[in-house]
Amino acid sequence: MIFESHAHILAKQFDQDRNEVIQRALENGIRAVLNVSDDMETSKKAVIYANENSQIFSSVGIHPHNGNDFKEEDLDILKKLALEQKTLAIGEIGLDYYYDFCEKNKQKDVFTKQLELAKQMDMPVIIHDRDAHKDTIDILSSFGKNINGVMHCYSGSAESSKILLNLGLYISFTGVITFKNASKSIEALKAIPLDRILLETDCPYMSPEPFRGTRNEPRNLVYIARKMAEVKQISYEKLLENLWDNSFNLFKKAAKYKQALEI
Repeated sequence: MIFESHAHILAKQFDQDRNEVIQRALENGIRAVLNVSDDMETSKKAVIYANENSQIFSSVGIHPHNGNDFKEEDLDILKKLALEQKTLAIGEIGLDYYYDFCEKNKQKDVFTKQLELAKQMDMPVIIHDRDAHKDTIDILSSFGKNINGVMHCYSGSAESSKILLNLGLYISFTGVITFKNASKSIEALKAIPLDRILLETDCPYMSPEPFRGTRNEPRNLVYIARKMAEVKQISYEKLLENLWDNSFNLFKKAAKYKQALEI
């Protein structure tokens, strides 16, 4: 059984075959998919889509690329959406200095306010950090142990991962670990305890080998998991068992659905 911890199922790349994508995921052992939002529109749609599909869950939040669209009243809407039973997390939130879609101080303000919302609601966060590691860590550290969540699509070093682990975060890996030039990610994966790791595709992006450069989808998690088991030097079955439990340990609102998903 596999828990897809980060997918963008409502992305336009899936408009022509979304139902088939979900069916292929189920056929490949993916029992749960967390459909992650990046703005107010996708947050609203994600909640509806989760309520319509038994294996789908939602997160709600504003991605740093969309920080300029943020309005204070959005926090009240996000809070309402987060109260939905199948909304598991606040996210995808964070900082992105690689692109210049939103001024840095605005990004930090929107990130901080969504962290405050997550703290208030005792919900985990899904964190995006690209070329903004120091500011991301500084903001997270200001909340101490009052925030839990996952650093998604981790591409940092083994040394940097220690800081995230000390903050109580889980760390999630994508198909990047299957690439030939993934030595840094592999070393980080080796260093991170098995009980603090999650599995994700970040689809429709980040396809693993042998599908690099094509549209990604949840069924490709099996390729990432096989590589992960190889790196961690454990059986594929043991890896999946641990990652399944990790997902429910972090996304606690999903616990009520766990038994049904395992049938």
